[in-house]
Amino acid sequence: MRAMPLEGEYEPSPAAWVTKQVAEYEESGGERANTLGNTGLPVIIVTTRGNKSGKVRKTPLMRVEHDGQYALVASMGGAPRHPVWYHNLSADPAAVVIQDGPHPFDATVRELSGAERDEWWERAVAAYPPYAEYQRKTERLIPVLVATRRS
Repeated sequence: MRAMPLEGEYEPSPAAWVTKQVAEYEESGGERANTLGNTGLPVIIVTTRGNKSGKVRKTPLMRVEHDGQYALVASMGGAPRHPVWYHNLSADPAAVVIQDGPHPFDATVRELSGAERDEWWERAVAAYPPYAEYQRKTERLIPVLVATRRS
């Protein structure tokens, strides 16, 4: 077992459903709690370090994978502000672990722009069509980050 860069105190989400999903996903190696509710659409678990608290945070996000990279879409359902995890990754883009199945891996992230963002946005909407509606609901451009496995 390798050491991950995100050691420290884990602070579960204040949202009970997130805490439950993360725990069940991790305990089962991604065999259970691996979809968004009853949609059948797959999720991954993204682990970050809180940019204010310094505590380890875990978030289920929609699985948008292409050639071993993952899009992380900061939609927050079309809310006017970015989700907290986006700020965590912006503060430390090398402090991220992705779990897609039984084996988590260290990654780095970068925010996309221009044609590259557009390409990944299309993939994201194909994987989870409600993203298109979320973008229509908000005036902000929903950030798309890409997570790449560290070697």
